[in-house]
Amino acid sequence: MRKVLGVAALLCAAVLAGCSGGGEGAGGTGSDAITVGFSQVGAESEWRTANTRSVKEALAAPEFNLKFSDAQQKQENQIKALRSFIAQGVDVIAFSPVVETGWDTVLREAKAAGIPVVLTDRAVNVSDESLYATLIGSDFVEEGRRAARWLVEDSAGQAGPVRIVELQGTVGSAPANDRMKGFKEVIDADPRFQIVRSQSGDFTRARGKEVMEAFLKAEGSEIDVLFAHNDDMAIGAIQAIEEAGLKPGTDIRIVSIDGVRGAFEAMKAGKLNATVECNPLLGEQLAQLIRDVHAGREVPRRVQVEEGVFTREQAEAELPNRKY
Repeated sequence: MRKVLGVAALLCAAVLAGCSGGGEGAGGTGSDAITVGFSQVGAESEWRTANTRSVKEALAAPEFNLKFSDAQQKQENQIKALRSFIAQGVDVIAFSPVVETGWDTVLREAKAAGIPVVLTDRAVNVSDESLYATLIGSDFVEEGRRAARWLVEDSAGQAGPVRIVELQGTVGSAPANDRMKGFKEVIDADPRFQIVRSQSGDFTRARGKEVMEAFLKAEGSEIDVLFAHNDDMAIGAIQAIEEAGLKPGTDIRIVSIDGVRGAFEAMKAGKLNATVECNPLLGEQLAQLIRDVHAGREVPRRVQVEEGVFTREQAEAELPNRKY
């Protein structure tokens, strides 16, 4: 069937000098629709919700026929979704992997079926890098470094020790691994800084609150800084800090990552000190990569997203500009 569709695509290209991204759309909304199977991590945060919306808007009919699957933060759900996309003969698979490892087998299946794979937001650790075409996303290691650099600068002239608790993201995920690595790379160069507690809050607000409550019970008022791998966990932790009778942003300085609207609102209220931007609005760039990959054009192995760092002094002016 794919061979027949492939011939149709070649005829289409010959007649029309290229049919808007090719013509192998298995079950597409039109003969020239590009059928994309997209597996999302879940809906664990404001960031992820904005990311999903951006992807769905960019991969819309009539140019694309999108088959969307929510993995609910479970790798086994994502692998099932990818196998379903392969069975349906989609043109391109795109997905944001729950964790970094365990993808070799299913990606080999996609390669054997001749279906290119585009990674979004998160990386995978595979034995053969040709198993995916490209990755579009942020530099998570650099985000960790930026959070640490802000802390070093904000702690200028302060005597140690500076006691830090860390809310990690999902265990084994690329952002959790890399943000931790980048943060430690910078603070390890300064003996004042000590990470006294580090535990996963699974990127969710509820778990961030729960783990922060445990940190406060264990460390009390000895916590100087909270580093959260995302804003949602930081917002949950802020609630725990307030319920413990402390002032977030003052008694405990807080730096987190993502740059969602909720973080800017917390900064404006003086409860969050800084957020490192991680832009979720990847839809348009992803759509162009899918067009290029589908057409057989060469694409970069890694496509970076431009991002910044924002402090509470900037929050009020920047808040109206936030799109997520």
